[in-house]
Amino acid sequence: MSEKLKGKTVAILATDGFEESELSEPKAALEREGATVHVIAPDKDSIRAWAKTDWGPNYDVDHRLEQANADDYDALELPGGLFNPDALRQNEQALAFTRHFFEAQKPVAAICHGPWLLINAGVVKGRRMTSYPSVEQDLRNAGAEWVDQEVVVDSGLVTSRKPDDLEAFCSKLIEEIAEGKHSRQHA
Repeated sequence: MSEKLKGKTVAILATDGFEESELSEPKAALEREGATVHVIAPDKDSIRAWAKTDWGPNYDVDHRLEQANADDYDALELPGGLFNPDALRQNEQALAFTRHFFEAQKPVAAICHGPWLLINAGVVKGRRMTSYPSVEQDLRNAGAEWVDQEVVVDSGLVTSRKPDDLEAFCSKLIEEIAEGKHSRQHA
């Protein structure tokens, strides 16, 4: 175990239908580096994973979204999956929670379909990002510059395309959290 992220607390915002590896692998990587990680979900004590092609196990929720305070966290991670970000992007509390991290210039990481939540939060315009290929046009329509790379970093915003990119995604997420707050280089 490393001490690189000792004293840092990271929120993972998810609900039913998150891609299992996109929550479990970043959570484990962050904890190995010394971070405290909380799974946050709207109105639930546990959430059910989607494991590649079918429903997976339930994961415990540390805090319900209505009780979570974004000020208590140093960074935010948004796993993908189809169902999870589609539900969260329609939840005003999830959108407000997410916006707070951008307003406070804290690191945010989103993988696969996770950027859907960022689009609805109104925080992607002018950002260089990647995502699952089917989200490309949505990001472009929202004003982002979409690129096909395993991981893209833009002023503390880390994005990746799919579970195959998790190693690079986790590495950059850890790096950005260790660096702390990031001011926008461009609008």
